[in-house]
Amino acid sequence: MRHGVRLGIDPGDARIGVARSDPSGFLATPVETVRRGKGDIARIAAIVAEIEQDSTVLEVVVGLPRSLSGGEGPAAVKVREFVAVLARRLAPLPVRLVDERLTTVSAEAMLRDHGRKGAQRRAVVDQAAAVLILQHALDTERATGTPPGESVEESR
Repeated sequence: MRHGVRLGIDPGDARIGVARSDPSGFLATPVETVRRGKGDIARIAAIVAEIEQDSTVLEVVVGLPRSLSGGEGPAAVKVREFVAVLARRLAPLPVRLVDERLTTVSAEAMLRDHGRKGAQRRAVVDQAAAVLILQHALDTERATGTPPGESVEESR
């Protein structure tokens, strides 16, 4: 298993959930919800810089929404556009896309089961989805020995 902090990103239309792993790559925890729009990429870059003051950031893992059949629709196109900009900003830090089918639905259900109500749940659901995306990536790497998902090659 590679050593270093990974960041997990759940990009939505209104908010972006951010999570991080411990340096051993064992456990994902929530970090922040970033408002989508002007300054969102800069805020994510700042989070990376803050973490790098104490630890090495190994990579950023971004959830790619696929349909249940595995295809990609308009939401996946938006994420690929977002991640291309993010990868350019964070270069040379690797950025990877991982399948995130149903993570927001799972995060909503988990928070509802733990008693979080409407607005209180919406405030943290993106972070919870980012945690699920990142934890799945960590577990997959631990099980297979290879980094999960697909690498985003920066295009200049």
